Amino acid sequence: MLGSHLSWEKQLNSPELQRYRLITFDLRGHGLSDKPVELDAYREGRHWADDLAAVIKESGAHEPVLVGWSLGAAVTTNYLAAFGDGQIAGAVYVGGVIELKPEQLVAQPAAYSGMASSDLRSHLEGEKEFVALCFNTAPDDATFQRTVAAAAMASSEMQSAVHGMSIDAAKGLGSMHKPLLLIYGGQDALVQPSASAARAKALYPRTAVELYETSGHSPFFEESTRFNRDLSAFVDAATGH
Repeated sequence: MLGSHLSWEKQLNSPELQRYRLITFDLRGHGLSDKPVELDAYREGRHWADDLAAVIKESGAHEPVLVGWSLGAAVTTNYLAAFGDGQIAGAVYVGGVIELKPEQLVAQPAAYSGMASSDLRSHLEGEKEFVALCFNTAPDDATFQRTVAAAAMASSEMQSAVHGMSIDAAKGLGSMHKPLLLIYGGQDALVQPSASAARAKALYPRTAVELYETSGHSPFFEESTRFNRDLSAFVDAATGH
């Protein structure tokens, strides 16, 4: 949540992943994407699913592997609930939100209250604190500042409403047949890896799980070499290459 397509630069610039077509986009309310003011635009999970379906269709992607970080995993789940997995090869959830339930998340009241504040200073401090929570090993200063700036661009309506986003995990994961890989950081300060993975496996027993022990909420950045290798192997297996 609060990231942008820039979050994936270590994948877009990876020599190992250049043999694939890589498509990134900003979720609704994020980055340079549209920012509706109606709260239902963010609470209704089907809207996010429709966005993803539109990206797949308009890009001409053929049986893509969907990779969703944090809230992006919930978007993928809602896509699966609405459209099934017939048009994709598989999915990878990174620090993925399975459901917005207390037992699957880590409470961070100070950061979230700051982000929701109408006071600009408090709001920006909340964004900064939230971004810091995304990493166990802090990124370089330029990356950190760029990520904070992207977070500050996120719609205030989205930030206030997204915690009530509907996620049809039972239907989305419960009806899946394609490969699914969950990658969590062992030091994740936002999502509970064990509880989230257990819930996903209860709904879809074939779910595979990888734990990156030294990473926080951003294993694709903090352990990018391992992540890019694992992603490449998953894509090859899922697509039969």
